[in-house]
Amino acid sequence: MCLGVPGKIEKISGNDDPVFVTGMVNFGGVLREVCLAGIRDAKVGDWVIVHAGFALNKLKEEEAFEVFDYLRQISEFGRNELGDDKDTSRHTEKADTG
Repeated sequence: MCLGVPGKIEKISGNDDPVFVTGMVNFGGVLREVCLAGIRDAKVGDWVIVHAGFALNKLKEEEAFEVFDYLRQISEFGRNELGDDKDTSRHTEKADTG
């Protein structure tokens, strides 16, 4: 399974070769360098979906926030399933070594 995460382009490198164009993308306050070669008309302020360090496509800001909402719901579901005690050791089976 792959997970593409939305981020906002904050800065684009001045590389003349479009194959090596990169940018700093903001993922909720965390900045990461991302390859923008797959997005021909990328500009600062655009929202992009990023997987494994590569921007795959642009999206609208509303779509990005919709994805953030889905991720929040998944996180809440996980917390509810595991419990709020954050002790995941009780959810790990250990082999009987006998």
